[in-house]
Amino acid sequence: MTIDKEIIADWFKLLQNDICRQLEQEDGAGKFKEDLWERPGGGGGKTRIMKDGQIIEKGGVNFSAVYGKMPEKISDALQLENGEFFATGVSIVIHPHNPYIPIIHMNVRYFETLSSSSSKWWFGGGIDLTPHYVNPAEAGYFHKQLKSVCDQHDQDFYPEFKKWADDYFYIRHREETRGIGGVFFDHLNGERNKSKEELFEFVKDLANAFAPTYRRFMKENRRKAFTEKEKQWQYLRRGRYVEFNLVYDRGTKFGLDTSGRTESILMSLPSTASWEYNHHPKKGSKEEETLKYLKKGINWLDHD
Repeated sequence: MTIDKEIIADWFKLLQNDICRQLEQEDGAGKFKEDLWERPGGGGGKTRIMKDGQIIEKGGVNFSAVYGKMPEKISDALQLENGEFFATGVSIVIHPHNPYIPIIHMNVRYFETLSSSSSKWWFGGGIDLTPHYVNPAEAGYFHKQLKSVCDQHDQDFYPEFKKWADDYFYIRHREETRGIGGVFFDHLNGERNKSKEELFEFVKDLANAFAPTYRRFMKENRRKAFTEKEKQWQYLRRGRYVEFNLVYDRGTKFGLDTSGRTESILMSLPSTASWEYNHHPKKGSKEEETLKYLKKGINWLDHD
């Protein structure tokens, strides 16, 4: 079966439904509220937000399918001719109450362009984890789940996409990674000697790994006790998350540059975050230990 943009967008809609259902089930109390929106230039989406659940303090699961004339900023950035574009995908960010449950982000998307002389298509996305306190065993488990999915489709995917995530989710002005990485990819197209159908199957398998992987972290850490000091550290780490999303994240910039819905684009930001001037954790503290792990190139597969 030849897939087209409608088939891909329809599957992403089902993915949004399934992930919301699983997260609500694991949380046990929180419910996603849906906000339908339309883009003035064409298309729209469904933003679903959960606030103040038992486990999830704030979570967003967004679906969008937008189209129209490609903004000049985007055509210049992608080095494409001016023309028409279509973009669809699902984007997720979950901020938990408990500092021992990590922040998680996933984005899976499909993009195609049509100009007077050419047409192009590609997939992009990835999953990454941002613990407030790095647990090496949990990081190892997380990366093994991603590698397992990647290896089913191409043995080169995990090492390549893991490095891509390390490089992409890097806060250059802090000289630290946003978290313990994951996998990230873009412009995944027929040049990989794989068909659109094969690449779509990879994207689907990766997306389907999101909920069961994160549900494990929710289940295992939900009852861990924490102090006000640990909560304040969580707010500081959320501050770093905000810095990355507003300064470097290409998805945020794309959404704003294509007249996307601002509230949906910025749903990734936590309800509460903080910044403290010239903050340095105490030597020998678990906060200082976490900072030692926020580096590129760590082989998390060695941790279990």
